Amino acid sequence: MNRRALWMLLLIALGIAAPTLFYPVLLMKILCFAIFASAFNLLLGYTGLLSFGHAAFFGGAAYVAGYLIKDMALPPLVAILGGTLAAAFMGGLVGLLAIRRQGIYFAMITLAMAQMVYFVCLQLPQTGGEDGLQGVPRGSIVGLDLNNDLTLYYVILIFFIAVFALIYRTIHSPFGQILKAIRENEPRAISLGYDVARYKLLAFVLSSGLAGLAGALKVLVFKFATLTDAHWHTSGEVVLMTILGGIGTVFGPAVGATIIVTLESQLADKAGSLVTVIMGFIFVLCVLMFRKGIVGELLELLKGVRPH
Repeated sequence: MNRRALWMLLLIALGIAAPTLFYPVLLMKILCFAIFASAFNLLLGYTGLLSFGHAAFFGGAAYVAGYLIKDMALPPLVAILGGTLAAAFMGGLVGLLAIRRQGIYFAMITLAMAQMVYFVCLQLPQTGGEDGLQGVPRGSIVGLDLNNDLTLYYVILIFFIAVFALIYRTIHSPFGQILKAIRENEPRAISLGYDVARYKLLAFVLSSGLAGLAGALKVLVFKFATLTDAHWHTSGEVVLMTILGGIGTVFGPAVGATIIVTLESQLADKAGSLVTVIMGFIFVLCVLMFRKGIVGELLELLKGVRPH
């Protein structure tokens, strides 16, 4: 068994045992944001595209899934799939407009489109406006009662493992190698005959769909979808998680999401409105100390001590 497989088995074992040590709802929130950050990292870390509007897919899918469960009385599994597909569809529309631009122009287009989605979520009567979509029932999946926090945790853990495996397989596939080539030198990738716009669009749609999956799962955890899910602040949070954990690393976004969500949870009652200031200070400190993110720096350290 190679080292990567050993690490994966160790992390799965840790995930299975985690509810015995920590509050399941907090763990579920961490897993949802870990999926969100990993999806975002697929776009930023492996394709080189910085999106400031990924909350549109996260929040949009949350509203779609919540509406399908509460108002349409559809099973949670169908609602999760519906939210994921809706996010992927939105990603396709936004991607068609954004991918032909680069740098700050790409980022601004995604931010502008995300603000449009936020406005739609605010105005539509089905979303509940400023009150959000509340009272979403959890229901059951294949006979498993999701009203039990422990049961729902293991269902979300399965989704997380599946997403992690999909992203890992994607970045180590020929498709993933082309995405890395686009990130490193787009003009050269074009000169080699690759349809760069098509590959970037595919990466954007995949990233959007997985971000939507995270939003749909979050609705089941908290039983509501709010405007916060689609707000630009959430887009900023996922950028922070990815940078903190390590851009372009497999485990980095999950580590970053774990740190940010845990800190926010612990500081919410103690620091109140100062949480944002404290988080900003921690972010600046980590950027100064860990230029490649926490996981990125650890990988560099391991390379330095590994015998040649």
